[in-house]
Amino acid sequence: MISKVELIELYFNKQNIENFDSYPFNLPFFKTTDHLEFHQEVTFFVGENGTGKSTLIEAIAVLSGFNPEGGSSNFNFNTRASHSELHHHMRTSRGVNKHTDGFFLRSESFYNVATEIEKIGDGIIDSYGGTSLHEQSHGESFWALFMNRFFGNGLYILDEPEAALSPTRQMAMLLRIDELVKQNSQFVIATHSPILIAYPNAIIYEFSEEGIQIKKYHETELFNVYKDFFRNTDDLIEFLLNGKE
Repeated sequence: MISKVELIELYFNKQNIENFDSYPFNLPFFKTTDHLEFHQEVTFFVGENGTGKSTLIEAIAVLSGFNPEGGSSNFNFNTRASHSELHHHMRTSRGVNKHTDGFFLRSESFYNVATEIEKIGDGIIDSYGGTSLHEQSHGESFWALFMNRFFGNGLYILDEPEAALSPTRQMAMLLRIDELVKQNSQFVIATHSPILIAYPNAIIYEFSEEGIQIKKYHETELFNVYKDFFRNTDDLIEFLLNGKE
């Protein structure tokens, strides 16, 4: 059967690594994982800061032909060479039918992408909503890009997209993701949003100091931390601020 997806599996090559105590090879997921499978529609990476979610998603993006700082495969600017060497020690198995669109969207370097869009020329702005992304708020510009630039039949790799979006916009983002999935798109998303990971039937990989585990939505630490906070807000605030249980 011919697969319609871009990414099927990811394999880590652990040969010819001189020092497993150096970054990024000291990250728990690299030490404990040989390969990952991607969902044909949406795959999520969740977990604490420092467990390697963004490092891995950046490496997947670079391996897929995207600029490390973000953008489409046509973006080749370099503000600061800060990406790791992890992609040199990875390979992917891919579907036969290659997507016709794609974008790597990351919150931390979105300003650099917006600047590069303006440098390319006026015509390209139409594909991003018709208004300079620098002339909108961070959230509005992020949303304009997501709504106008993602055309469907694409591979979309997102690193913490919720950072610029209100909870209401995150729910709207779920709807847009679903629209694009129905247009033969595939998403790989690193996130801290319990709203986004509620997308049905997705694979959720939870990163921790022990490595990576597949979790169901209600099993994730991300979901349960929010659930406990909203159920016991007063008690938790009292404990956090005053040390009283």
